[in-house]
Amino acid sequence: MKLLKILAGVVFAGIFGFFMFVLFGHYSEGERGGTVSKMSRKGFVFKTYEGQLNVGGLAGETGSPASALWNFSVDGSDKDVIQRLDSALLNGRRVKVHYVEKYYTFPWQGETNYFVDKVEHIK
Repeated sequence: MKLLKILAGVVFAGIFGFFMFVLFGHYSEGERGGTVSKMSRKGFVFKTYEGQLNVGGLAGETGSPASALWNFSVDGSDKDVIQRLDSALLNGRRVKVHYVEKYYTFPWQGETNYFVDKVEHIK
């Protein structure tokens, strides 16, 4: 009976550790620059902030300008980041965003695996 309790505790701790890692861990981080083309608050039950950044670029053999959209999510409690992104959207200003990429996201976190946590307006 004692061995069964120890085994159950180890299994519970392993499962708990795995979920904590999935919730808070990330395996990539970086920065992207561009103009904010969309910001929205989405969801039926879990409201999340979702956006698109037009990072631009060149396409084809001619090197003509092209639109390359990058989708991202924002933590709803990070009001400063949301305000900076909304301001950039309204003013058409270029921004540099810092993001982390998560292994997995639950429905209440966002639609993408990319979460913006810092925004800097580019002059």
